[in-house]
Amino acid sequence: MPGARRTVDGYLRAPFPWYGLDEAFTGPRWLMQVALAADDTVQHGSVGHGDEPSIRPEAPGGTAERERFAVVVSIPANPVRRSGDGTGVLEATSVSSAAWLAGSGLLSFTWPAQMDHVLRGEWLDQQTETAWELADDLAGPDWSTLSLPVDGEPTEFHYRESEFGWILAGSARSGVHLGAYGRGLSAYGLGFSVVKDIASYE
Repeated sequence: MPGARRTVDGYLRAPFPWYGLDEAFTGPRWLMQVALAADDTVQHGSVGHGDEPSIRPEAPGGTAERERFAVVVSIPANPVRRSGDGTGVLEATSVSSAAWLAGSGLLSFTWPAQMDHVLRGEWLDQQTETAWELADDLAGPDWSTLSLPVDGEPTEFHYRESEFGWILAGSARSGVHLGAYGRGLSAYGLGFSVVKDIASYE
């Protein structure tokens, strides 16, 4: 969530490159947060572009129609990940991992405005489970394919739209899986590239 954004320090510790929208996007850019393993290594993180999103209100006249944003998630491609204490291994990362992070990220800014907090928790659990199932079936009918440039090279992404926004997931040649989500900005016109100076997002 934007209110819990980290400083640039965590991003600088990552052993993999960060990705964002390419130079064709001229709007605001902002840091979100990084996820750390038990041994404090950076596992993945996100950067934002455009309007900083709020929870999407369903009521007429809400802010959702005015918000235009895209968030890019970077997660290193690892066939095997060691656990933080070195005693085992964790599930390998994949394009499905990026799709899951993007789907759950979009949900974090979304819930029906008239829903109370108890029902919201149940709704979020249900939607999160659905997002996981969809991410685990990228070849399924809920996904289409979309070719977008990554570092100037045409790259195939898995693409899905929902009532809450859109989700993308694919891989860069640099060994990083990319997830993206947003609303208000068309996914069809986006391009991605390595962030040359992550401090510029601060």
